[in-house]
Amino acid sequence: MSEEYFSIAIDGPSGSGKSSLAKNLAVKLGFIYLDTGALYRAVGLYMYNNSIGGEDTESILSCLDDIKIDIAYDNGEQKIFLNGEDVSFKIRKNHISKYASDVSKIPGVRHFLLNLQREKAKSDNIIMDGRDIGTVILPDAALKIFLTASVEERAKRRYEELTQKSKDDGTNIKYEYEQILHEITERDEQDSKREIAPLKIAPDAVILDNSGFSLPEDTFNAALKIIEERIPDVCIR
Repeated sequence: MSEEYFSIAIDGPSGSGKSSLAKNLAVKLGFIYLDTGALYRAVGLYMYNNSIGGEDTESILSCLDDIKIDIAYDNGEQKIFLNGEDVSFKIRKNHISKYASDVSKIPGVRHFLLNLQREKAKSDNIIMDGRDIGTVILPDAALKIFLTASVEERAKRRYEELTQKSKDDGTNIKYEYEQILHEITERDEQDSKREIAPLKIAPDAVILDNSGFSLPEDTFNAALKIIEERIPDVCIR
């Protein structure tokens, strides 16, 4: 009898805290956390290394067969290998972000990475976060959580995060709350209306609104309660 694996999909808008939640839940549950954005960064890195522009869709699609991405874990930390090379650090460089964004808009690239993500869910208990995990990547996930908060709340958190970071690193950059609010509102609009993998709530998702939650632990505990209620077979360590 084959072992049953559980998958949890966490979707939500920018600034809702879904990545932090997914990582912390993975540690608590003993699940694998799959950073799906790292996969697009790996494809973007390949294009950068081979001097292929992020807008050159034809060339990008023509070389997908030459790309082999592997995922490994070292003490719970995800490692990304591109054609046998550990590129976990290289994909985090700022100039790769634009490439990752460009290739993620191409349907052929998303399809290329789709099977990789689904196959990982067949061999491990896994948590993924994003904007289309429950609707596209893992439509049969054991549990889907849509994490959200008011746009004002998300802008406030982002403002406080950036302000504190500028103090800590000594740059003392002055950020404007209204500008951040505008940017997040605009991002929400783009994410919900884009043609490829739009941000949507899966019909069977549990909506977790963490507006007004004062601490990240509040969101974590609320999500943990949902997991215990919806998939009690998952052992809470």
